[in-house]
Amino acid sequence: MRARLFILTSFCLLVLFSACTRLVEKADFTFINGVEPESLDPAIVTGQPDGRICLALFEGLTSRNAAGAIQPGMAERWEISPDGKTYTFHLRDTKWSNGDPVTAHDFEKSWERVLNPNFVSKYAEQLYYIDRGEEYKLGKVTDFKQVGVRALDDRTLEVRLKNPTPFFLDLCSFTTLLPVHLPSIAKWGDDWIKPGKLVSNGAYQLEDWRIDNFIRLKANPHYWRADTVRLKIIDALPISNASTAFNLFYAGKADMIIDKSLIPTLLLSEIRQQPYFQANPFLATYFYRFNTTRKPFNDPRVRQALALAIDKDRIVTRITKAGEQPAGSFTPPGIPGYTPPAGLELNLAKARELLAQAGFPNGKGFPKFEILYNNSELNKQIATEIQSMWHDQLGLQVGLRTQEWKVYLNTLDSLDYDVARSSWVGDYNDPNTFLDCYITGRGNNRTGYSNPEYDRLVAEANTLRDPAARMDKLKQAETILIERDAPIAPLYYYIGIALFDPAKIGGFEPNVVDEHPLRELYRRN
Repeated sequence: MRARLFILTSFCLLVLFSACTRLVEKADFTFINGVEPESLDPAIVTGQPDGRICLALFEGLTSRNAAGAIQPGMAERWEISPDGKTYTFHLRDTKWSNGDPVTAHDFEKSWERVLNPNFVSKYAEQLYYIDRGEEYKLGKVTDFKQVGVRALDDRTLEVRLKNPTPFFLDLCSFTTLLPVHLPSIAKWGDDWIKPGKLVSNGAYQLEDWRIDNFIRLKANPHYWRADTVRLKIIDALPISNASTAFNLFYAGKADMIIDKSLIPTLLLSEIRQQPYFQANPFLATYFYRFNTTRKPFNDPRVRQALALAIDKDRIVTRITKAGEQPAGSFTPPGIPGYTPPAGLELNLAKARELLAQAGFPNGKGFPKFEILYNNSELNKQIATEIQSMWHDQLGLQVGLRTQEWKVYLNTLDSLDYDVARSSWVGDYNDPNTFLDCYITGRGNNRTGYSNPEYDRLVAEANTLRDPAARMDKLKQAETILIERDAPIAPLYYYIGIALFDPAKIGGFEPNVVDEHPLRELYRRN
């Protein structure tokens, strides 16, 4: 294997070495983060690469440890009312990276910013569990004082929820609920996220950001547990090409890769045998979206037919090859107390029947359409395979369309696509983190899908305190989503893969939310 990989490696080292040596001071740790972040504003970001950096720069009321478990963050403790609707958080005496105190008012004002009707945040719905939060976002309530969040004093934050929300402490660690330094935003406007201007309260501060080159993080001396942060300088490299990423790692120019799509599939069977290959299941699903606002994808029979014609076993055995399981449901198995529905399995006869019922017998008259995917070798291979399936089995003419990450996200948001590759990683260990996405009008819906019955079932589920009854209601909703309406077609459940040498790097633990805080990592030698 070493000789084979050396041939692959030699090409890009000459290209990349200059980028790695421009830095005056060598980083303690360098990792490949995937695509270039769309932003470092936690209220805006939606992708894992962006969120990974934001969670290093900022810290919420709660945070996650290396094992993914929720622990106190900016809040050192809290009380929950007997009815489960009111949380009282007591904040630590800590500071922003510029020395300003971190206060409960920072959280109140940061959440108000997210919920402001004029501010675009695709994850704003994560604050809709707060009493009147959604109403304020939609302009139905105009006075934020009526929303269920207020700073009682500098160190005490009271949050009132609409209903008991068993995963609210998980949400308090999520990117959208992270506090931001409002005076910096007022002073710098959109430039507040740039080096020298970004003020953070997390384990790190932003030292440098060179687009398409690297992001440098430096330990924040004002962080409340700065003495536990062992990696003082971290470089994150924005590389989306799998061969380039692997070659850089293999040559020792990067310590870690944390993204399955950045591992060349042609080498995966060999890489899996190496001691630096780390894999574990986690809550994430690879799936295709259908634009339900565009004909003929506005017909659920068409969407069902396309889903039924996908051979998912072929995809995981021929392409992904890392032990992934074909996905029937959108919600992965393994969430305590929840058994997801079976979903739509391969059934070519039924697929052809549904297509004929929709007016396209043997594919006749079906307009040519495209599969959109963000630029990566894995996404291209999967899209090419599904293109072939739909052509050979249903007689459809399918094109391929690739875009860079930021453009791709904008295309999804504007519904300027036919069918699109997507993935979803659970933000917390509950089915709601998946099913909430497809409520009408939610920022991460990105399909145009709307079904009042589905909306009602998810909403009702989140009013129930009986865990079994709640899970049953969520299962009813998911059955409608993936079997009857099919605005999405789940393909497989992810296996979390990272490449690093465990003899050299510690603090990385597998967990169901695939969150690996940079502040927890350390060098063993």
